[in-house]
Amino acid sequence: MTFARSKNIGISAQKMRLVIDQVRGSSITEAENRLMYMTSPAADVVLRTVRSAAANAENNDYLNRDDLKIVRITADQGPVLKRFIPRARGRAGARNHPSCHLTIEVAEARNN
Repeated sequence: MTFARSKNIGISAQKMRLVIDQVRGSSITEAENRLMYMTSPAADVVLRTVRSAAANAENNDYLNRDDLKIVRITADQGPVLKRFIPRARGRAGARNHPSCHLTIEVAEARNN
């Protein structure tokens, strides 16, 4: 099993999960085709990480790219940047900038 990780992505984990649910369990080529035509900014990050996981499998474990399948894909919550935004009458409101960590594991599909 080979994996790739992207950390501290400036997108919330909830929005990232909407994209990764579309490619969970699919082959690498099928996942790339789906992600290329999605309009979400999260799809670009997932596409880059999928390509990185496939490259890691090819170069490190000598696996064939056409036989690879996404075995596990997760988006976990990362650190939250807490900032203040000015409000009326001299007060301050909270503004949270969420982030997430994306992990993709790929392995050869079992063709029986």
